[in-house]
Amino acid sequence: MNATEWATFWAFMAFVVFLGILVYMKVPGKIAAWLDQRSERIRRDLEEARRLREEAQALLAEYQRRRQEAEEEAEAIVDQARREAEAIRVDAEQRMGEYIERRTRIVEQRIAQAEVQAVAEVRGRAVDVAAAAASSILAEKGAGDVGQRLVEQSIGQVRSNLN
Repeated sequence: MNATEWATFWAFMAFVVFLGILVYMKVPGKIAAWLDQRSERIRRDLEEARRLREEAQALLAEYQRRRQEAEEEAEAIVDQARREAEAIRVDAEQRMGEYIERRTRIVEQRIAQAEVQAVAEVRGRAVDVAAAAASSILAEKGAGDVGQRLVEQSIGQVRSNLN
């Protein structure tokens, strides 16, 4: 055997001894246990990630449901506010109409009262003027027989009116 073959043989023997030492020290078992621990940790991490994902999906679904409910509630509130605003507008228009009608009636009544009062004042003045004119006419014509006859005729009319 030449030197190269001997070197290869001793390198091979050193490698076999090295592997023997590794087996004797139970290094493959330790590596396998370490790999098993690592795979277990990865499996737990994956399960935790799956659980967290499911929780996140459940929370997302819950928040989407709540958002939908909030949107529906907001829409209902807006609709209710619109209905109330319309009712208030209609009521205000009705009240305004009633107020205008009432004020118009009051003004018409005041105008009618003013007309009645004006007519009464005109009549009163007309009566005063007529009485003054009649008084002056009677004073001029009422002297003598004509005046005596007018007084008797007036007394007769008063008696017939009283009976």
